[in-house]
Amino acid sequence: MHDKPQTAPAGEFRLPHHQLLSLAGRDAMAFAQAQFMSDVAALADGQWQWSGWLTPKGRTIALFALLRLDAETLWLLLPDADAAALADALRRYVFRSKVVLALLDATVAGGFAAPVQASGNRFASLGEGWIELDMSGEHHARTLHIGPLVAPDDADALARWDAADLAHGLPRLPASQANQWTPQQLSLERLRAFSVKKGCYPGQEIVARTHFLGQAKRGLALFESDAAPPVGAEVLVDGRAAGSIVAAADPLALAVLPVERSGPAQLADGAPLRERPLEGGLAR
Repeated sequence: MHDKPQTAPAGEFRLPHHQLLSLAGRDAMAFAQAQFMSDVAALADGQWQWSGWLTPKGRTIALFALLRLDAETLWLLLPDADAAALADALRRYVFRSKVVLALLDATVAGGFAAPVQASGNRFASLGEGWIELDMSGEHHARTLHIGPLVAPDDADALARWDAADLAHGLPRLPASQANQWTPQQLSLERLRAFSVKKGCYPGQEIVARTHFLGQAKRGLALFESDAAPPVGAEVLVDGRAAGSIVAAADPLALAVLPVERSGPAQLADGAPLRERPLEGGLAR
C-alpha cells in the first residue's frame, strides 16, 4: 500500500467495519481454491467475486469479497468478520504451502455514485495504492474505494449503505451469526458466492448434497419494520416459530425462514414485519 493518504472523493464516507486480509505467494491461488467456497480458479487478474470460508459442516464462518490482483496475490475484503482472527484460523491449514497471510492497513470508503472505472466484477487500480470496486445493484449505484484514504465518518450514510447491502441479499453477519448458517440458508447462490462443481473445500459435501438433492428448504427473506429488530430475534409465521433475524440495518432485516410458508411473518413480541422482495444486481 502507498503510504501517502489522499482525500476520498466528495460524498464518500468511511466503512469502519470493513477489513482487509492479503494472501500472497506462489501457492496463494491453490490454497484459496482448496479453502474457500467460490471457484477462485475462475478469476482473472483484476476481477473479484463473493466468497466465504465454511466449517466442515458447511456453516458460514466468514463472507467476503475476494479480489485477484495478480497470479500470486489475493485480497479478502471482510465487511464484518475479524481479519486477524480469520488469518489465525486459516494459518492452521497452510502447512508447507508457500502463502503468507497478512493484515492490510488501508481505509475502506463508500459512496452512492457510479464508479468511474470499475464495472461489475472488474475492479480498477487507480494508482497511489487505490482500488475501486463496483458495488452497484439493481436500484443503487454504489462505489467502494480501498486505499490510503482520508474519509469522514457519517453515521447516516453508513446506515444507508448497510441497508442497501441487506436489500440486495448480502447478509452482514455479526459474530453471533458466524458458524450458524449454510450458504443455501443465506441464499448465497443469488450472489454466486459458492461453487458446487469446483471440487473439495471445507463444507463442500454438505453444500453439494443440499444442491443436488434439492434440499434447500430455508433461505433469506427481507423485511422492513418500524425499527430494526435485534439480530437473533425469533420470527413467527402463523403464530409458530419459523426462523430468526440474522442481519439488521434500520429499517431492514434479513431472516432465515422456510422457503415455503403460508402466512405473514411477525416478531415473537408481536411487532409486524413487512416483507419486501430481495433486489438483484449484486452478484459477481
